[in-house]
Amino acid sequence: MDLLPRLDGVLGEGRQGGTGLTPRHTDVTTRATAHLPDQCDAIGSILSRVGDKWTVLIVMTLADGPKRFNELKRAIGGVSQRMLTLTLRGLERDGMVTRTVFPTIPPRVDYELTELGHSLRVPVEALGQWAFAHLPVVARARAEFDQRQAADDA
Repeated sequence: MDLLPRLDGVLGEGRQGGTGLTPRHTDVTTRATAHLPDQCDAIGSILSRVGDKWTVLIVMTLADGPKRFNELKRAIGGVSQRMLTLTLRGLERDGMVTRTVFPTIPPRVDYELTELGHSLRVPVEALGQWAFAHLPVVARARAEFDQRQAADDA
């Protein structure tokens, strides 16, 4: 489908004061997303979960197999008990982790990736590889930014 004639019809009408913005022009965005607000919220919620640093570390740790809570805590390091609990609960709620309680004394609880959780490994690994490959570029950009900020503040 050729979008150019449709956009030309929207952008080319009623230009005032050189802005080129008309009610029809601003409708383009509204029409394009009008049917998506719920989906956008849902996608944002999922991206917030899977983009969280603790989620990434939990997923990669559980990729090797089921782990108990304290095994996860030791393997990840630096995560508080509360944060680990909250993140595991969120991952369980989202269907990425299963929690299995064994009726032993003391009770034993294992956490394991579901099929959905395992499917997250590929994009998480890809993001990790991208970050590793671009560490020098990002470090240089940060240093340059900090120098500019320091010069502006002086």
